[in-house]
Amino acid sequence: MSTTVSQLIAKVRTVYSLPQTFHRLQEVVQNPDSSMSDIGEVLMADQALSARILQLGNSSFYGFPARIETISHAVTMIGAEQMIALVQGTCVASIFSQVPRELVNMELFWRHSIACGVTARLIAARRREPNTERFFLLGLLHDIGRLVIFQHLPAEAAETITRAGRERRMLYEVENAVLGFDHATVGYDLLRTWKLPSRLSEPIKMHHSYNAASLYPIETAILHTADVIVNALRCGTSGERYVPPLHGPHWELAGLTPDMLAPLSKEIHRQLEEVTKTILA
Repeated sequence: MSTTVSQLIAKVRTVYSLPQTFHRLQEVVQNPDSSMSDIGEVLMADQALSARILQLGNSSFYGFPARIETISHAVTMIGAEQMIALVQGTCVASIFSQVPRELVNMELFWRHSIACGVTARLIAARRREPNTERFFLLGLLHDIGRLVIFQHLPAEAAETITRAGRERRMLYEVENAVLGFDHATVGYDLLRTWKLPSRLSEPIKMHHSYNAASLYPIETAILHTADVIVNALRCGTSGERYVPPLHGPHWELAGLTPDMLAPLSKEIHRQLEEVTKTILA
């Protein structure tokens, strides 16, 4: 009998968990009596995470005019909600360490994911969306379900990769044919297990579902468009050999025009190198 999504997530629920620093940070941020210094104390307890945040705060990802020297300064400049998104993003990469190398090159996987996050954030900033870090997190996590499939269903994953190449089809289409579900659905259920908000999980579930209604149309449109752009630019790979088809309504909702693509591409490459070094440090 084939594995269902719920069975797969039940199997991995105890394997993948966000670190204690993240949960402690959530508690502090959600406490109305907490201050910026309280948030800073939680972050400073994790030296490796603190170093990454300072490095990212001083990169072109933010482009702050003055150098950020302390965590408390970083929290003040970046903001509490945005800081949670960054902590989530920087913690996730260390969780998946046992994915078979013959299925995916992890450096290229995270390069693709980070590029998608950078691109989604840049598109959101052009639209003047609030809390653009959540768009970065959407891009960073959009293919996380594929790592679960690679790690826990390696034989089936190998079959999907082989068939997608042989039949010249999108990998997510073959996932549905072979498994009965795709990586976007697995990612959605994993994020729900982590109790992350539906504003994150639902667009990830929908980023290949062109005709289905979305509860978060802006987030879904931006994530979908970012994924297509990054695949076209060949910024890493999560296993797809081909560029996913661009859904016209998503493109229009994302608010891009063809003349924006050249400067957007330049900025993607400029930020990608710095952010990749920080996230994968």
